Amino acid sequence: MNPEPDRADALSKATFIITLITCVILILAVFFFILPAKGFWMIDNYLPRVSTFAGDIDRLCNLITFLVGFWFVISEAVLFYFIFKFRKKPGVKAQYLSGEKKEHKRWISIPHFLIIICDVVLIAGTIIVWANIKQRLPEAQETIRVTGAQWAWIFQHPGPDGILDSDDDITLIDELHIKKGTVYHFELQSNDVLHGFSIPVFRLKQDAVPGRVITGWFEATKTGSYDIQCAEMCGIGHGLMVARLTIEEPDQHVRWMESLNSTMMADAQSDAGGGDFE
Repeated sequence: MNPEPDRADALSKATFIITLITCVILILAVFFFILPAKGFWMIDNYLPRVSTFAGDIDRLCNLITFLVGFWFVISEAVLFYFIFKFRKKPGVKAQYLSGEKKEHKRWISIPHFLIIICDVVLIAGTIIVWANIKQRLPEAQETIRVTGAQWAWIFQHPGPDGILDSDDDITLIDELHIKKGTVYHFELQSNDVLHGFSIPVFRLKQDAVPGRVITGWFEATKTGSYDIQCAEMCGIGHGLMVARLTIEEPDQHVRWMESLNSTMMADAQSDAGGGDFE
């Protein structure tokens, strides 16, 4: 008697059992440890939500993750079931299935139909979020100008009068100051190449395209200091193109502008005095 078929059968059973146990452990870990521990899997545990639409982006990401994850688990379970059921057995020849019979087609058509339903849900959710963030801009309370350049961000703030392109504008490099609870429109442009204006805590990313002015918006919900990034490969200094976002209460913002104007006036007087001395 040839022991090879028996050895192969035992090996396939052992492989299936080990794989099954691993999958069960992972599923139990997900449902009993990861999902109940919201601090582990919620995006805002690692990256706070600081804009009015950040929650919409997070919920869309979670929806995609759960639906795709569900079908991944189902497909892997079916795959391993078939691997075990139709494994090589002594005296059993392999069959060729053309897939033309109804009982064979339904293994493809039914899951396909269910996945299409999930795709429709995802597409509908994506369109709603996209329209609310990118297409329907609320009325601006203030407007700022953001310019990307190799390799820095230039931010033009409205001054105390709240009007952009007036004499009291404040222009800073790699430093953006805004007020909490204020709807801002930003005019995004580039001086040279493609840049990606990204504020992770806002869940905001918008490409800056040379020759175009792209308008977007945001409203901050928390105070603090956060990162601004370039999310588009823009040359050798791309990794150094970072800036700082400072969100302040309205009264703090006024004091910041006053202190900045005082400093600028002192510098101007110092320069003027130096010129007279010479």
